[in-house]
Amino acid sequence: MNVKSMEEQISGAIVRSFFAKFESHLAVDVAIVGAGPSGLVAARDLALAGYKVAIYESKLAPGGGVWGGGMLMNEVVVQDDAAAILHEFSISTTALGNGYHTLDSVEMAAGLIFGARQAGAVIFNAVRVEDIVIHAGVVAGVVINWNPVSRLEMHVDPLVVTARALLDGTGHPSEIVAKVVNKAGMRIASPTGGIVGEKPMWMEDGERSTVENTMRLCPGLYASGMAANNVQGGFRMGPIFGGMLKSGRKIAGIIAEDLGK
Repeated sequence: MNVKSMEEQISGAIVRSFFAKFESHLAVDVAIVGAGPSGLVAARDLALAGYKVAIYESKLAPGGGVWGGGMLMNEVVVQDDAAAILHEFSISTTALGNGYHTLDSVEMAAGLIFGARQAGAVIFNAVRVEDIVIHAGVVAGVVINWNPVSRLEMHVDPLVVTARALLDGTGHPSEIVAKVVNKAGMRIASPTGGIVGEKPMWMEDGERSTVENTMRLCPGLYASGMAANNVQGGFRMGPIFGGMLKSGRKIAGIIAEDLGK
């Protein structure tokens, strides 16, 4: 009788489980690039609404810029209405009584990740989106590879995931929008038809404009969080994350309305 060793069983279980998950997400309703706060909130909302959502995060740890808090002091700040979104994820906050709350940045990152996963969104970490798919003027998917492959500049062909909607949640660089504008030569909904670029720090205006700048940019392409701000020329805001959370909620509503059922 051939009895499989523990090593063989464990390795086989991981391989079979991962590739079943991977294969079932080669075509999705929504592909989100960047597992920061806005992307995770959008992922949870869309998954709860019944859409198939996959998040692609180039780093090993999802969560975006939340983990380090402000200057490695692991506390961040949100406004009252944004705190309400966090409470939906069972993330605790401490009210300051002036319209703001503080909270532990590690709990925030972990809670947002867990909430998105529990809602049904799938996160593929250490995966880099190196290109986008365009079908007849419509953004229709992502071209992906392992991030270590990209970083080592190995000549390894990528794979493709098709998507009905693509959300750029890559933060300050707006990496996905840049590919659409610079490589595909497409015009987007911005003052210049391209990426305006992020302005310096102004917390109050940056928080406002992050939500205001969250929108559909062209057929199939959306931006949220700092990616949206960079595209439209909004101000930077630092370790206050209310605008990011509200941006994620707003873009989820826009995408759901566009996709229908």
